[in-house]
Amino acid sequence: QVRLVESGGGLVQAGGSLRVSCAASGRTFSWYTMAWFRQAPGKEREFVAYISRSGDITYYGDSVKGRFTISRDNAKNTMYLQMNSLKPEDTAVYYCAAGGGMLTPQPRHYEYWGQGTQVTVSS
Repeated sequence: QVRLVESGGGLVQAGGSLRVSCAASGRTFSWYTMAWFRQAPGKEREFVAYISRSGDITYYGDSVKGRFTISRDNAKNTMYLQMNSLKPEDTAVYYCAAGGGMLTPQPRHYEYWGQGTQVTVSS
């Protein structure tokens, strides 16, 4: 089992930047494919990005492509999401998730989830 804790959320103006982190504990972090999802009030959970175990493969949802960057540091058991050129529609709770290996944007394939961190972008 792995425990995930997000941090770094907050309030930022449109056009600004923010980096959120996901710290993992428990089983070996590098065993897991990792991903970021987000959920805005009244909306379904949305895929943001995923990253392979070694970090050499990344993939982004269309709404964040070119603005967000996912990365991981296996030595520090931590994943990051650098968010640039933020828009009000990026406002959501951001969740990190860990899965057994499949690289997929489908949340049902991720076994472990953090509690989420709120990101609010003001216009």
